Amino acid sequence: MQERPSISKATVDRLPRYYRCLRQLSDEGGDIVSSEELGRRLAINPEQIRKDLTAFGQFGKKGVGYYVAELKESIGGILGLDQHLSLAIVGMGHLGAALANYQGIARLGFRLAAIFDSNPVVIGTRVGERRVEDIAYLAEIIAERNIQIGVIAVPAAQAQIAADQLIAAGIRGIWNFAPVKLHVPPSIPFVSEDLSVGLSALSYYLAHRGGESDVLSEKN
Repeated sequence: MQERPSISKATVDRLPRYYRCLRQLSDEGGDIVSSEELGRRLAINPEQIRKDLTAFGQFGKKGVGYYVAELKESIGGILGLDQHLSLAIVGMGHLGAALANYQGIARLGFRLAAIFDSNPVVIGTRVGERRVEDIAYLAEIIAERNIQIGVIAVPAAQAQIAADQLIAAGIRGIWNFAPVKLHVPPSIPFVSEDLSVGLSALSYYLAHRGGESDVLSEKN
């Protein structure tokens, strides 16, 4: 789905949080939820939630609230989760194996279609239902299985090479876990998850903690 020019990045970044909360409410058996309840659960101003949702259309009923299943499905569609995109993981170390075994990926609607590595010891082993493939066949397998997302879980020194291989193979988006800045074309959306940055930030707050409790939260 093409991102609408008028929608801010901050709004788009909040949508996955709304979707996750609605999924939890659905699991709890909730049928209707108010913006106030969503705000309480997410620590986001209810007015901001209403403003974000209005940017994509009219949801809910005044005086009643939002129908959980309906809103969850709508936000899932906005996020493109109904497309059931396929992804491939490059790198089968500890992090790659953890990602391959993470059930949340499938629950969001994504399909793990391939796992790649260059280590002969690892190639051919199985992780769940998937066999680790030789990275030499990356381009062929990505085209054959119509894989859209590449997940990079290799050491920093190998990350740019992996990114270049994925892009050359026709990948449409990259999820990067290597602690390095990648250089990718503007046409390739990518998200980086640098675990060391988050942990170091937490360490800073603990080291400089004053008399009052420090609370780390996502900005609204």
